[in-house]
Amino acid sequence: MTTQLLDPHGARVRPMQRLVGDLSLARGRVHEFCGPARRLLAILLMAEMRGPVVWIHAGWRPERLYPDGVCAFAEPGRLILARTRRPEDLLWSMEEALRSGAVPLVVAELPEPPPLTPVRRLHLAAEAGAAAAGADPPIGLLLTPAGGATGIETRWQLAPAPGGRWRLGRLRARMEPPAGWFLRRARQGLEIESRAPD
Repeated sequence: MTTQLLDPHGARVRPMQRLVGDLSLARGRVHEFCGPARRLLAILLMAEMRGPVVWIHAGWRPERLYPDGVCAFAEPGRLILARTRRPEDLLWSMEEALRSGAVPLVVAELPEPPPLTPVRRLHLAAEAGAAAAGADPPIGLLLTPAGGATGIETRWQLAPAPGGRWRLGRLRARMEPPAGWFLRRARQGLEIESRAPD
């Protein structure tokens, strides 16, 4: 028999995964990264994790992940690239990868935010993936140009900032207020330099 751990307020405590600095994401949930540097933010998360990563992209779009750009932050050999032929296959592929529990991180590049029902299905698939693997639940990442997916756990945005810095914004979170940080290049990846003004 399994038991659910509860925090003092009665909410279930989920395992967390470090993103950058002391910022983290809940495992077994689906998060959204948006903005011009959304792929870099996903690669930074990949660098914080172990194991293979399934990266799903639309085969009809010209953009591709460039391994030489990835290697400055994470090992590109860990990537399993999946190219879909139809729009409906993007979320289906992500759901199946999460449900399998075979990888700790599943990333899907989407041309637009999905509606609520598919996002709920992805959350359920991520939770089922933990049971299938007998390990920490996988994380699902939706990469969208401008954000706006409903039903996600958190929404983050990364964009270049003056002075060779990056501005990371937490635009939406179930348990945290919106906030922003300036990041700078570090030996491995990016690190928090300061809190950004609201």
